[in-house]
Amino acid sequence: MRTNPPIRIVPSTLSADFSRLGEDCAALEAAGADGIQWDVMDGAFVPNLTFGPDVIAASRPHTSLPFEAHLMVQAPDALAARYVEAGCGLLIVHAEACVHLHRTLEGIRALGADAGVALNPATPASAVASVLDLTDMLLVMTVNPGFGGQRYIATMEPKIAEVRRMIDRSGHDIDLEVDGGIGPSTVAGAAAAGANVFVAGSAVFGHPQGPAAAVAKLRSLATAAHTGEGSDSPRD
Repeated sequence: MRTNPPIRIVPSTLSADFSRLGEDCAALEAAGADGIQWDVMDGAFVPNLTFGPDVIAASRPHTSLPFEAHLMVQAPDALAARYVEAGCGLLIVHAEACVHLHRTLEGIRALGADAGVALNPATPASAVASVLDLTDMLLVMTVNPGFGGQRYIATMEPKIAEVRRMIDRSGHDIDLEVDGGIGPSTVAGAAAAGANVFVAGSAVFGHPQGPAAAVAKLRSLATAAHTGEGSDSPRD
C-alpha cells in the first residue's frame, strides 16, 4: 500500500472543444496533465449525452496520456469492452448503476483494464466496502453528475475523508479521485480530506493563461494541502 499516493491532475474532456478533441488531448499532455478523463453519459443514467467509444478511439493516437472512462451509464457491463478497445486503461462505473457491482468489477479486470467505482453525493461510502479488493480507483463525486461547470459540494469532504480511512485500513493500493467543481478555490479542501486524483474541466480549459498554468496551479495547491502545508483542514 502506498502511504503517500502521488497527486495526479486529470482534466476532463467535457469542457474541451468537441470539434478538435485530438488537438485538445495533445495540448493537455503538453500542459503536464497526468491523464485524461472521458465523461461518458448515456442520457438515461444522467440527463446528458456525450462520447461514444469511436470518438475516444479517434483521439487515442494524439496523446500518450492514460485515458479513463467515467461511465455514467445504466448498462456499464454491456459497454465496457468497447471502451477498453477504444484505449481506456481505467473504467469507472457507478455503484448506483451496477446490479452486481462485484461481478462488474471482475469483468472489467478480465478485460485487462483497471476498475474504478464512483459514488454519487447521496451514496454512502459503505456501498464500496465489500469490493475494495477489486478496486483500483474510488471516485467521490463532488457534484451530481451530468453536466460540467457545477458548484463544488463542500459537504462531501467528510465522505472523502471516510473513504480515505477505508482505503488505508484495507491495505489495498487504491487511488482516491474527486470530480465536480474542482478548481483553485476547492482543490485544497478535497486534497486535505485525502483525495490524490483531481478531475477538472472548466478550471483547466477556461484558465486565462492556458491549460499548463491551470494544471500547475492545481497541482501546487493540492500537494500543499495533501501534505498538510498551508491548510488547516485535517485529513481525518
